[in-house]
Amino acid sequence: MVTAPDGARLFVAERGAGEPVLFVPGLGYGTWSWSRQVETVSSVATALVMDNRGAGRSDKPAGPYSIDQLADDAHAVLAQRSALPAHVVGSSMGGYIALTLALRHPEAVRSLTLIATTSGGPGSRGIPDRTLAAWANAAYLGPARFARATMPLSFAPGWVEEHPAEFEELLALRLSAPTPAAAWRAQFAACAAFLRAGLPAGVLPQRSAVVHGTADRVVPYVNAAHLAERLNGATVVTLQDAGHLCWIERADVVNNIITRMVTGA
Repeated sequence: MVTAPDGARLFVAERGAGEPVLFVPGLGYGTWSWSRQVETVSSVATALVMDNRGAGRSDKPAGPYSIDQLADDAHAVLAQRSALPAHVVGSSMGGYIALTLALRHPEAVRSLTLIATTSGGPGSRGIPDRTLAAWANAAYLGPARFARATMPLSFAPGWVEEHPAEFEELLALRLSAPTPAAAWRAQFAACAAFLRAGLPAGVLPQRSAVVHGTADRVVPYVNAAHLAERLNGATVVTLQDAGHLCWIERADVVNNIITRMVTGA
């Protein structure tokens, strides 16, 4: 466990040796969501995988939360694990956190791999109404029924039907340390505030890669180009027909991108 600036305890798993790579999960997700990355990345680096406050095995204090606070949590993880600077990988909300970490603590970030995410603000595209409605309709079902009802939207259309066993395995991992509804709402409110305002002004000089699927039904693909404008010569990788959870659907491709960011290949 790591201690956040306000005393909250944050769960971190560590594997491998070499330069540190911090994996930051998305809204309501935990360390389990990086299960297809850790083995590959830990073969060339030290993989640090955290649970954000409110999710997984981290503390779940009452809200409100903010992306700034979650970024400072991530910085605490790096500082207390003697992992400064680190390569930072963030998906969805984890991308908001990674971007904010790089802006607030630029000395802490060696590179950024930003997956299925956005810098928000004017010019970005928000969560589609259909997805928001599905989340709202399932909000009071409890973690297990909420996950089963809404998680298919995070995959490309048809993926769950084509990979039923894999979906059940991932669902079981998610529910091994479920995110309570109140904590999910606190994270969601932090995301909503970030998306409205956008990433604060500032230069992000770190070497960066933007990875996005064209069939993303949570953070629309058009955000990839908008995000790249905030970065210094970012590489943009388009995953044709991949959904929001593209790092799960196309793990081999995404793992290669992350490994190349670490090794400089």
